Amino acid sequence: MSLQLDGKELQKLLTHKWQNAWEAIEGNESQEVFTFNEGYKKFLDRGKTEREATKEIIRIAKDNGFIPLESIRKNSVSIVPGMKIYADNKGKGVALFVLGKEDLEKGMNIIGSHLDSPRLDLKQHPIYEEAEFAMLKTHYYGGVKKYQWVTLPLALHGVVIGTDGERHDIVIGEDEQDPVFFITDLLPHLAKDQMEKKMSEGITGEGLNILFGSIPFKDKDLSEKVKLNVLNILHEKYGIKEIDFTTAEFEVVPAGQARDVGIDRSMVGGYGQDDSACAYTSLRAILEIELPEKTAVALFVDKEEIGSVGNTGMESRFFENMISEIYDLMDNNYSELKVRRALAHSNVLSADTLAGFDPNYPEVMDKLNAPFIGKGITLVKYTGSRGKSGSNDANAEYLNKIRTIFEKNKIVWQMGELGKVDQGGGGTIAYMLAAYGMEVVDCGVSLLSVHGPYEISSKIDIFMTYKGYQAFYNEA
Repeated sequence: MSLQLDGKELQKLLTHKWQNAWEAIEGNESQEVFTFNEGYKKFLDRGKTEREATKEIIRIAKDNGFIPLESIRKNSVSIVPGMKIYADNKGKGVALFVLGKEDLEKGMNIIGSHLDSPRLDLKQHPIYEEAEFAMLKTHYYGGVKKYQWVTLPLALHGVVIGTDGERHDIVIGEDEQDPVFFITDLLPHLAKDQMEKKMSEGITGEGLNILFGSIPFKDKDLSEKVKLNVLNILHEKYGIKEIDFTTAEFEVVPAGQARDVGIDRSMVGGYGQDDSACAYTSLRAILEIELPEKTAVALFVDKEEIGSVGNTGMESRFFENMISEIYDLMDNNYSELKVRRALAHSNVLSADTLAGFDPNYPEVMDKLNAPFIGKGITLVKYTGSRGKSGSNDANAEYLNKIRTIFEKNKIVWQMGELGKVDQGGGGTIAYMLAAYGMEVVDCGVSLLSVHGPYEISSKIDIFMTYKGYQAFYNEA
């Protein structure tokens, strides 16, 4: 087909460049972007661990009319379209459902994100004394650069079950009056040998030991008096003993609040944005769904950073079981086949973050295919590594469907991939959901310094992701 246009008109018609999302908003929408991100920063601060994020999501969901699945079954409540339901997965994950008008067998619109983030965990026997310091031993969780965790203010977040069965939720280091904790490093004058090592070897996993205290217990006849003193403080304040650490869960995260970044306050800096950026936006999106055609689901899972394993990860049967529970309440003629059809006919956005193009490190990205901070929500056809190994690799039909939804609703979007072909790669929960036959594509927020103690997002990308997820629920 020949087009009778001059060069500029032809170029405008046939070529494409991703749009800066800030330039696409109009009127008061700019203020809406900033207001939305104030809520996002609060969520980052309140949900630094998977347990805390789950608790916060359930609190917000209950305030917005969601009721627990267990109470529906217990009280024989009738299931009707528009009903808002949540199912808690052991306090480490949760699924929110807004029941649609269509039969569940025709599928659901699902957005799945994860609540865990790279961190340091305390070992089960963590406290020891060395050189009259009380120290804590750690084991890193997920993909971290170990050197990033030294000389950084750290906080302890944990759950301890005492020998009496009493539960203690402990957070130390987040209040301005709290102490914080540190992992020490060498000064440059003494670091000659360290500096000659590979970055991956300069700080070792067994070297990530936390400085915990230095005052000895006042009894000259005892050994390990500093250790005893910190144990005494812990016992007086929380009623716990050393043996309680063997069954406790303690996570070490950066201390402090999320902050605005940039003189224009256009970005957010904070811990755990992989994947709270997608968790919060999908939460806000489903809160505004009232009576959808298809059942809308916001799924929040644990353990993604270590392979989605365990009974709170995506590889567990939790989600499948919850669909079975809901179907059983909705349909007197329940069958496993109907559940299988409901899963197979579903549409999914695997809501995870991606590394955005970083001008400090351009060599690891293919600039034509890298996502850019500030250019909206990112669609990712494939993740994986090298030859797309471990990837879902979404099909053209489904990608075009999502693209059409975004463009219809004026959502600024872009495509992206995770680095150059042989540079690295990564994975998400996409392929696990696709195993049911669902249509799945990765779709979320691009970040800078992904997996670092503090990650950077663009406020306009956060907002566009929320709007994109909202459009998906309404129209997929």
